[in-house]
Amino acid sequence: MTVIERFLKYVSFDTQSDESTEVTPSTPKQMVFAQYLKTELEALGLEEITLDEHGYLFATLPSNVEWEVPTIGFIAHMDTSPDMSGENVKPRIVEKYDGKDVPLCAEEGIVLSPKQFPELLDHVGEDLIVTDGHTLLGADDKAGIAEIIGAVAYLKAHPEIPHGRIRIGFNPDEEIGLGAHKFNVEQFGAKWAYTMDGGEVGELEFENFNAASAKVHVKGRNVHPGYAKNKMINSLLVANEYARLLPADETPATTEGYEGFFHLIGMEGEVEQTQLSYIIRDHDRQKFEERKQLMLSCAEQMNEKYGEAIVTVELKDQYYNMRQQVEPLMHIIDIAFAAMQEAGVEPKVKAIRGGTDGAQLSFKGLPCPNIFAGGLNFHGRYEFVPIPSIEKAMMVVVKIAQLTAKRYC
Repeated sequence: MTVIERFLKYVSFDTQSDESTEVTPSTPKQMVFAQYLKTELEALGLEEITLDEHGYLFATLPSNVEWEVPTIGFIAHMDTSPDMSGENVKPRIVEKYDGKDVPLCAEEGIVLSPKQFPELLDHVGEDLIVTDGHTLLGADDKAGIAEIIGAVAYLKAHPEIPHGRIRIGFNPDEEIGLGAHKFNVEQFGAKWAYTMDGGEVGELEFENFNAASAKVHVKGRNVHPGYAKNKMINSLLVANEYARLLPADETPATTEGYEGFFHLIGMEGEVEQTQLSYIIRDHDRQKFEERKQLMLSCAEQMNEKYGEAIVTVELKDQYYNMRQQVEPLMHIIDIAFAAMQEAGVEPKVKAIRGGTDGAQLSFKGLPCPNIFAGGLNFHGRYEFVPIPSIEKAMMVVVKIAQLTAKRYC
């Protein structure tokens, strides 16, 4: 199988995660995919293959050199985002993209257009894999899985390429922030690793957001609307008032680069009770803490106004900026940088406006920067991936393995 054939097979598995289940993996369909991947790794002749009850799949490609080389790892996640359906994905290859609109579903007028997504124009002349407009594609992160397995297959087919011991790891539930929680770093046994979970070709990342979730609970008081004056407290209106206290220009749609944000991702309720769900993001740790404090202060302000504790905020840290863990070991970035250049890719070192399992793994003792997987517009119907980007990412994995071995020769 080519790396593209692998990817097209993998997206046929529905592997959405679900933050409400409180089990690992959060959905049983992720385990179905893990078991399939296990059989594929066995067929490739990998060693030390383990799949635990939580859906963490590890395997080893043994060293083919006589000298001692640090064990390195490559990691990708099996789940897709709960933001949009991953069931019955129907990928389509657009050959030699011409720079024009790409109809995804002509009957419903769903179009992938460079007017909305100008990054398409960076891939004119390339073959693209797109959706049919009704599901996400799943390149986040099945492209990463295909690239890692494709690279391992390539190394086995080319024994003349020197490499040390390589560990690969596929985990569930990254999209709900739990991918690294039950990842056994000691069992994985690598000195450092790379997550293949970035976006555009060339991305190399060792900085990410500090991240937290927030649940804002609003209690109301319902009485007959005809006799409600000075009695009713409509929790829906109070919740909207609370939301307006947060900076309107600090949302995902108004920020970029190192700018943090508050992101309202859900609202449900009625007169008597309403809940707002937020995620909080900032690269700077102090600003991150200040954002959490602001949400608490806004609740205090609302409670002072309404004379009782009708607004409460539940905060939960999710992950932190991996930079402080990776920066003392910059040779692992240097190796990836050189590997990209040897694979014909221009490295683009940048901060992640998001997070990966590598952030949490770095704080668990496994330094783990992030490398591009090649997809764009993740988590929605407009997701696409250029075929050359997947192929180049696979070769970057091969080159990292080779350069690591040469470094320690």
